[in-house]
Amino acid sequence: MTPKIRAARAVLMLLATALLAVVATGTIAAAPAQAADIYEKISGTGSTWSQNALDQWRKNVAANYGMVVNYSGVGSSAGRQDFINGTVDFAVSEIPFQPNPEDGSPPEVPKTGYAYMPIVAGGTSFMYNLKINGKRVTNLRLSGDVITKIFTGIITKWNDPAVQDDNPGLAMPDQSIVPVVRSDGSGSTAQFTLWMSKQYPDLWSSFSGRTGLTSQYPATAAMKSQNGSLGVAGYVAQGYGEGAITYVEYSYAKNSGFPVAKVLNSAGYYVEPRATSVAVALMQAQIDENPSSPDYLTQILDNVYNNGDPRSYPLSSYSYMIVPTQVAGIFTEEKGKTLGAFARYMLCEGQQQADTLGYSPLPMNLVLAGSTQISRIPGAGATGIDENSCNNPTFSPGDSPNNNQLAITAPQPADCDKKGSGSQCTTGTGGATENTDPTGAAPGGAAADAGASAAGAGTGAGAGAAAASGGSGGAAVYDENGALVSGGSAVAGAAVSSPFTLPDPGMGPQQWLMVAAGVLLLAAVIVPPLASRRLKRGGGGS
Repeated sequence: MTPKIRAARAVLMLLATALLAVVATGTIAAAPAQAADIYEKISGTGSTWSQNALDQWRKNVAANYGMVVNYSGVGSSAGRQDFINGTVDFAVSEIPFQPNPEDGSPPEVPKTGYAYMPIVAGGTSFMYNLKINGKRVTNLRLSGDVITKIFTGIITKWNDPAVQDDNPGLAMPDQSIVPVVRSDGSGSTAQFTLWMSKQYPDLWSSFSGRTGLTSQYPATAAMKSQNGSLGVAGYVAQGYGEGAITYVEYSYAKNSGFPVAKVLNSAGYYVEPRATSVAVALMQAQIDENPSSPDYLTQILDNVYNNGDPRSYPLSSYSYMIVPTQVAGIFTEEKGKTLGAFARYMLCEGQQQADTLGYSPLPMNLVLAGSTQISRIPGAGATGIDENSCNNPTFSPGDSPNNNQLAITAPQPADCDKKGSGSQCTTGTGGATENTDPTGAAPGGAAADAGASAAGAGTGAGAGAAAASGGSGGAAVYDENGALVSGGSAVAGAAVSSPFTLPDPGMGPQQWLMVAAGVLLLAAVIVPPLASRRLKRGGGGS
């Protein structure tokens, strides 16, 4: 092999090694137009409520921009404390710092400057595991009063008259209810207990001894305590979780393939926490709009709980990223550059995936306000986001900041979701793709009446079976789209729904660099011997 060929091989090997080193360190250009950008790794801790969204966004920016963002869902309370201690670059929480924590712990007072930036909206849902006659229920409905009584130990059976009243189309079983609550300090607990304290203050205070929210749920012996959103959702999803119900971000039920309860709103409709119903509800959120306030952009949800729009979901809220406004602890201006770029991605491109992930994208007014917060991060640069090129599904260029396209186009609920209508929609909710079998109809309920008319006698499960076989007459049962399920003269088929999947961002710069490195290594192995043979055949080898 000639010296020139040996030198060429060495160069190829060096290039391949350099490319692999760049991939390993995660410091690559953000895009061809920003080829000089190098992003320093950043880390954060906090909320599990919004973790599914954060994890997807972290995956996207790693693949497409070479940006390394580490995140650990340790709970909102622990995340806020990590930020105070200066051991993370950012934190994520559903509630702001607490000057007077309810558990008697020291006031949460950061030693350096900080700002709140909303990152995603969503609904706190009630994921459950319930069967009737061996068949899974996917269309459970619950009023706020019933939910509060379940989680304060007053209602303990699924066939309690109050639960049955919410579900006229189901024969509720004589089975114990197992409330599953968070064992760690969490934003989910804080949001849920805040809602109970506002809407049902007497029930909540007599149970908890408190008048406001708590991040630490006061569990009783009849409850199961689990760590994190994955913990509570995982318990409910297991075989031993039959009869259990928990409060958790809608995304986790969707991901687990389990249903959530439709919750009764102030307009008298049972509603699921989909992206549209959350968007409608949060049109009534009050936001601190004073940029000089330490609570700038934090939310007051009283009007959300009582939103009179039939399309709204009562337990809707926002999650926040807590970002530093000063260099301190482990945070540097170089990290601020990464944090600013990540924040811009979340507010615009990232919001496109919110619905798929089980959340609701931020509206324009919060995106623009969040843009202001980005400029306060040291090293992030003075530029926020450009609303005219921000690919957020809630608005288009020229829209008013107070508009939300999801809320404007949100569908009205079906008549079968109206309380007192005598009917009950059978369509699956959350991650459950199947309809509830009408054979679980309640005695005297709509499906049972239809079955009785068809069979000539009987009520309850047997009568419901007759209805499912195509009986006619009696009160009709419809799905949430208004399609006939039982009664009348036809039975609708199962609902069509796509299972939860995390979108693949495709080949990013890191992947292409790995491919290029592989090609160079292959060339270093194959090309020199071939060249050497040709030189020998031509008489120029040695």
